[in-house]
Parts: sequence; structure tokens; C-alpha cells
Amino acid sequence: MSIRHYTLPFSLMAALPMAALAVEDKPEGFIEGSRINVLARNFYFNRDDRKGQSSPTGNGYSEAWAQGFIGKFESGFTQGTVGFGLDAFAMYGLTLDSGSGRSGGKGSFGVLPVNSDNQPEDSYSKIGGAAKLRVLDTVIKAGDVFPLTPVVAYGDSRLLPESFRGVTLQNTSLEGLSLQGGRLSGMSQPSESGMNKGFATFYAGKVDSPWIAYFGGDYQLNSHLGFSLYSSRLKDAWDQYYFGSNANYALTDDVSLFGDFNYYKAVDEGQKRLGEFDNNIWSARLGVKVGAHSLAVSHQRNNGDDDFDYLRQSDSIFLNNSIQYSDFNAPKERSWMLRYDLDMQAFGIPGLSFMTRYGKGTGADYSNANAVYMRRDAAGNPLTDQRRWERDIEAKYVVQSGRLKDLSLRLRQATVRSSAFESDLEEVRLIAEYPLVVL
Repeated sequence: MSIRHYTLPFSLMAALPMAALAVEDKPEGFIEGSRINVLARNFYFNRDDRKGQSSPTGNGYSEAWAQGFIGKFESGFTQGTVGFGLDAFAMYGLTLDSGSGRSGGKGSFGVLPVNSDNQPEDSYSKIGGAAKLRVLDTVIKAGDVFPLTPVVAYGDSRLLPESFRGVTLQNTSLEGLSLQGGRLSGMSQPSESGMNKGFATFYAGKVDSPWIAYFGGDYQLNSHLGFSLYSSRLKDAWDQYYFGSNANYALTDDVSLFGDFNYYKAVDEGQKRLGEFDNNIWSARLGVKVGAHSLAVSHQRNNGDDDFDYLRQSDSIFLNNSIQYSDFNAPKERSWMLRYDLDMQAFGIPGLSFMTRYGKGTGADYSNANAVYMRRDAAGNPLTDQRRWERDIEAKYVVQSGRLKDLSLRLRQATVRSSAFESDLEEVRLIAEYPLVVL
């Protein structure tokens, strides 16, 4: 579903050793420390559902082409032990091509907002901001925020990014340790202009929950090993707990090993609006990098009786086999994935890279699922022994110099085949991104 599922644990860890220094090195002053970023994103998305499930007309075909502009302002902090600042954003999405018969409706396609006739809006926008306070090495934000943790993470796999509203906190007092927490009261999904009170999950839909809260941290033990530990509560729905680790070790200058492990436990909470459940799911990956080539194999298991759920259109699922379309997180599902990456810099083409991966899941079983997550066949019996596979191919090029420096071009293709509980589909995404202003 998301571009970042397989990279977030590493990118978070890589940033941790610099966290303490970043506070000291950041320019002092509200204006002096300010920056403005404007990203132009051209987004084409085509999904051909062979079972006719995702299109509002039942033909299974969804298509959208749109232009987005994502502008963000981040101020510095006023001088002194206690500093004040402001973050703000303005985003605009313009429909270039789509239609009522291929808009994707209000399903998971989710590129553009649509009206009651499934006709996409000509344009839409998002505006928001947050006040922030810095006390020594602690930054508190209140307003519209973009959390990035394994249990609550904003999604950015569509035209415009997702955002949340609430209060967040981050502390980097200890070198190598980053602590994060927050309490959020609403979310704005990528195809929405406004902020919704309450939340929606990917599999259960809207949930009558007043808030979600989270707390945890990331610790880089040394240059080879890092850990993450988080928990969250979606009030009256679930408590989620996450543990993750990642490791890398260089054998020679050109050869290195890498791996990671991710584990979630989810239990019902409060009024149990998503039913009763006690689930756990984990994934593990081991890989080798040889020069420009990288090869990895991963295994994932859901030991619970229900789908492992997460916030809708978010990136709050740090599992290795959660990829472009499939999450391989059905009850009792076991999955394997093989992934290959190639960096063309070693062959004299810096900025060009390729990726391909193949994942296969078996044994999905809804026999003991609760009423919210139950899936049945045409005869009304719970689905059992369900299977699926997905193959993804991606090519990306980033211009390295000249007037178009940092222009990014990405082509993503996915093929999915499954038994009764999921879709057979072909999917293509073309994404061009260019930073217009960086101040």
C-alpha cells in the first residue's frame, strides 16, 4: 500500500545518531531557522481489478491523473531556554483526468475526492498548521501534525499526504535515543480537504473512537544494531504494541549483511468497537548487499484470528511483506518474499535504480474471526485456505545536476493474483516529483 513500508525502520535509525546534534546545530531565531519547501507531484494511477471489485460501476477499472503542490513552512524557534515556533502547510490537488466510471469511488484507490455520483472533484486543497514549543531537547507540537512511528505514521502514497490533528512530543536528550509520544483527535486522509473527528481503519472502516495515543522510542545501540519499542491505544478499539530491531554488518568494502525483525501485538480495548481479539503478527528479513546488488528474503506470520488492522491510508504497518498492494496480514496467513535491488551508479548512471520483488501468502483462515473482520464465501461459510501472490517492479531516476536537479521520476507496476478473499489486479503508478522552492 505504501512506498515506505520497507524503508522506514532503517531511515529512522539512521537519523538517530544525529538527533542530539541537530538540536544544537539548528540556527537560533524564529526567522533565521525557518525554511520553506514546495514539492510539485504529478501522479498517475491505473488499477485494473479483474474481479470488478474496486470500481463504483463494477467494471473493475480505476484511473486518475492529477497534479499536486505540497508547500510546507517550518519556522525556527525564538531564542532562549524555551523557544516558540510555527509550522504550516498549504496543499493543492488538481484533477487532470478521471471520471465517474473510473474514479475508484471512495474505496482504497483513494486518489481524488468524489461526490455522491462518484464524479471526482476538479480540485481540492488542504491548509493547516501547528504551534510548537522547544524546551531544551524536547519539542512539543499542537495542531496539524505528521507523526512517523511504527504505530501511528502519516501516509504519503497518494497525491497529497495524510495528516493528523493533536499534540505530539519528541525528546532527543540522550545520544542515539529518540522518544516520541502523542495524542490525536482526528485525521485527514489523502483525498480529503477537511479534518475528520474520529478515525477509520483499513479493514473495519470508520471507528467511533475519540482519540488515539502513542508513546515509544528508537535506540541506536551502535553502528550495527538498533531497536524500536512503541505502544498505542485507539480508544475503545485496540491497544497495539510494537517491537522492532535492525542490524547490518560489513564483511568487506563491497559486501555487507543486513536484517530486521518486526513484531506487533494487538488486543481489544474499552468498549471493543472492533470486536474481541488478541492477535500477534511478525516479520523477519535477511539480506546481502554486494556492490550495486542487494538481495533479501523475508518471512511473515499472522498468528491471530483476525486481519491485522491499522489506520486507513496510513503507513502504520512496519512489516516486511506489506508492499505496494498486499499486506499479507490475513488471519493465520504465512508469507514469503524475495526482493532484489540494483543501484546503477556502479555502472556509470548515478540516480537510476531498479527494484523487483515477489511475495506469496498461504493459509489465510477466517474460521475464528470476529464479526467485524469475518469474511465468508457465497454459501455463508468462513473463508479458509486462502492464497495470494504479488509481483512488483519499480524503476526510479533522480536527476543529479543541472536545472532539473532533484527531479524524481518513478514507475511502479504491480500484479496480484489471489483466491476468493482478495482481488486479481494489474496496477501502474507513474510519479514525478520536483522541489520548486527550498529556502
